[in-house]
Amino acid sequence: MCPIGEWEPAEPGVKRKIFEPGQSIMMMEVHFEEGAEGYVHSHPHEQMSYCLKGALEFTVDGKTTVLRAGDTIVIPGGAKHGTKALEPSVLLDAFTPLREDLLKRG
Repeated sequence: MCPIGEWEPAEPGVKRKIFEPGQSIMMMEVHFEEGAEGYVHSHPHEQMSYCLKGALEFTVDGKTTVLRAGDTIVIPGGAKHGTKALEPSVLLDAFTPLREDLLKRG
C-alpha cells in the first residue's frame, strides 16, 4: 500500500504517488522509465488514464492502443490490462470506486 502523497516503487522502472482520495474516486500519478511495464492485471474498479508525457502501449482485453501526451483511455472494471512505456512517460490514473487495496491511511 502506498502512503498518501508519497512516491513508492510499483514495478521495476515504475513509481507512483497517490493523491488524497474523495468519497468514491481517487487519482495517482505514475512515472515510467523507457521500456518499463505495468504488468497485466485486473480489478473491479473502472479506470481512466491520461497520458501527461511520453508514449505508452496499452493492452486491454487483448486490444492494443498507443497513448501519447494528451490521450486518454477508459478501462472497464474487470478488464485485463497492462502497459509498456515506449519512452519515458507519465500517466494520471483515476479510479472509481476507491482502490482500498492501494490506499494506506493514518
